[in-house]
Amino acid sequence: MNREELDARLDAKAVAWLDQALAEAGEAGKVQDNVAVPKWELRFAAAGRHCGQDNADDVRTLLLQHAAADVATLTRLYHQGAAAERRAVLLALPHRVPGPEALPLIEDALRTNDTRLVEAAVGPYAADHLDPHAWRHAVLKCLFTGVPVAAVAGAELRAHGDAELARMLTDFASERTAAGRSVPPDLHRVLNMTGEES
Repeated sequence: MNREELDARLDAKAVAWLDQALAEAGEAGKVQDNVAVPKWELRFAAAGRHCGQDNADDVRTLLLQHAAADVATLTRLYHQGAAAERRAVLLALPHRVPGPEALPLIEDALRTNDTRLVEAAVGPYAADHLDPHAWRHAVLKCLFTGVPVAAVAGAELRAHGDAELARMLTDFASERTAAGRSVPPDLHRVLNMTGEES
């Protein structure tokens, strides 16, 4: 996130709040605070209130960047946070965690029915680190919950030639049809990606 672009969307009061928040985040790890919760983490939770819900994801991403948040910090913020904070953590994973250490957060989000979390969970981090079995189930989760398949990062590359995914999609479509329920249009799109559609 470009700070200048973000500042252009904020009023003067919000910019001043963000300046202070980022300064506090930048001190994380440099000083040992004897408080239960570092100030910047409190600001992480309050980002939407001070900078607007439309800017909250970007503000939180900047805070995580300035704090050099590690997996332990991300995990704590995720589990202690409300849905909006959890979403921000998930969106930040590709920029903060190079390896698969944060996969438990992705797996947790995919167990929910909160479409904001499911959509954030199927981003680039999942594309890079979910194993084939878990990734297939993530795609099905999107179809179940109505999350657009366009949100699934790397879908075309990972789905190509995946006969098992094609089988799962076909079974899912058959079950829906047999139950008199509509088949999500995105199902055919993913099936086409596999190259297995008859």
